[in-house]
Amino acid sequence: MLTFREMTLADIPFIHAIEMQGYDFPWSKNLFEQNIKSKKYCVVALEKDIIIGYAILSYVVGEAELLNLCIDPLAHGKGYAKALLDHLIDHASEKDNQDMYLEVRVTNAPAIHIYEQAGFNEIGRRKNYYATKAGNEDAILMALPLFKD
Repeated sequence: MLTFREMTLADIPFIHAIEMQGYDFPWSKNLFEQNIKSKKYCVVALEKDIIIGYAILSYVVGEAELLNLCIDPLAHGKGYAKALLDHLIDHASEKDNQDMYLEVRVTNAPAIHIYEQAGFNEIGRRKNYYATKAGNEDAILMALPLFKD
């Protein structure tokens, strides 16, 4: 069963190891530390007390922005990314945000599929936003309205 808790500075070596496996151009340990200290919503996903993923959300004036979401490549295909995203959407809604935004690489079809299933829609593109080993690629900007029951 997947559980969630707020990220701590002690988690950085574990999440950074996942980050290094998940991305060609990973965040630095220092960037994770800055996000934790800046009071963004930094969360880890655990299976049997082992960190298998994490995410960082920023809240600004009624808007939530997903800055990073990564699942350990060894845990792909088990629904963990969807479960973590659902947790983030619930958290953003509880914090009275009206909308949630994110950027995703145009080549990241699995992530785009998960975001679309969650109700995100493309609202724009950022040309050459992400670095790649061969140059740059576009980012798809996506948004999700957060409704209260």
